Amino acid sequence: MTVDALSDTQTRITIDDREILLLGTAHVSSESLEEVRSVIAKEEPDHVCVEIDEGRLKNLDERKRWTGTDIKKVLKNGQGFMMMANLALASFQRRMGSDTGVQPGAEMKAAVDASRDANIPFSCSDRPIQSTLRRAWRKSGLWSKLKLLSSLIASVVSNESATAEEIEALKKSDAMQGMMQEMAEYLPAVKTVLIDERDKYLASNIYLAQGRKTVAVVGAAHVPGIVKLIQAMHEGKENTDIGEISQIPPRSPWVKVLPWIIPALILGLFGIGLAKTGLSQLLQMSLVWVLANGLLASLGALLALAHPLTILISFLGAPITSLNPTVGVGMISGLLEYTFRSPRVQDMENLNEDVLSLGGWYKNRVTRIFLVFFLSSLGSSIGTFVALPWLTALLGS
Repeated sequence: MTVDALSDTQTRITIDDREILLLGTAHVSSESLEEVRSVIAKEEPDHVCVEIDEGRLKNLDERKRWTGTDIKKVLKNGQGFMMMANLALASFQRRMGSDTGVQPGAEMKAAVDASRDANIPFSCSDRPIQSTLRRAWRKSGLWSKLKLLSSLIASVVSNESATAEEIEALKKSDAMQGMMQEMAEYLPAVKTVLIDERDKYLASNIYLAQGRKTVAVVGAAHVPGIVKLIQAMHEGKENTDIGEISQIPPRSPWVKVLPWIIPALILGLFGIGLAKTGLSQLLQMSLVWVLANGLLASLGALLALAHPLTILISFLGAPITSLNPTVGVGMISGLLEYTFRSPRVQDMENLNEDVLSLGGWYKNRVTRIFLVFFLSSLGSSIGTFVALPWLTALLGS
């Protein structure tokens, strides 16, 4: 097996009588878009592997990524945070591409279109985005989850964009390696899932692709890892099985138990207060609980500019839902906001553009529903941890 770096973007791997050309792109680069088309036309491969999953390709083909989303179903199934993450990532990627005129996924779509036009078999070689996000979430500890959430929030409120020169620099392996190192230090679990596991997923699909000549269009960040893994697979040091990294890890036992421990602890404090000093202490503790949870949950809804009735019911519902591990106030407030301000057709049609700015998140009824969901949930969670020491202090007084 030989590996030849033809340029900053092209790496040719030769395995016996087979060739694999890795084409590393910057995802929102106009130069990458043109290079993808020219390389496929010049190489005339037997097979093209594309760093995209079938779901994302379908969205690009139909040009309506969000229009089929059932908002109520997302909230009822407890997928609100995953939807928020998807929207935040879309916001960041689209903002990076807005100044260059190339939208995320355009070079992957160009590779597919070029393959179709030339009747070349192609395969969607990436792991489904939902599986990747859920694995990243499940494999992160509490502190990593908080940092991940803060990063997503920052990507929404930031006005940062990139110049064409900065985008092109991302295709150079040294720049990408530096970024990956920073990510590994800040969010090691997320880096493992987003980069390392997908390196394995992509490398396996590329290595097993049919044909004597394969062109693989992938993000530049994946090229070094794919090269190493293909070499290890060829030498028998690495298997091609991607079953384990395709599955969603089970929740930690602590994650399953914790939502029940906190309500049990609160109710236990109420019981001690009632036994210790009677009904007056219980009423005082109940007032603390209602104010801490209700006020902060309703404040979150208010910050999201929720409907007045959503704000009111968030205040009333948070103290109750915080004691019920199966229902969160965010689910209730999000569904109420959906009821009072149902998304319009134009909201779904404009979603791709509205996620580019914080003002757009507030203007669009879809994204505002998820802002209400997130901020009211955050407020209620903070209220719970504010109330605990307060209740304990009342028992000691």
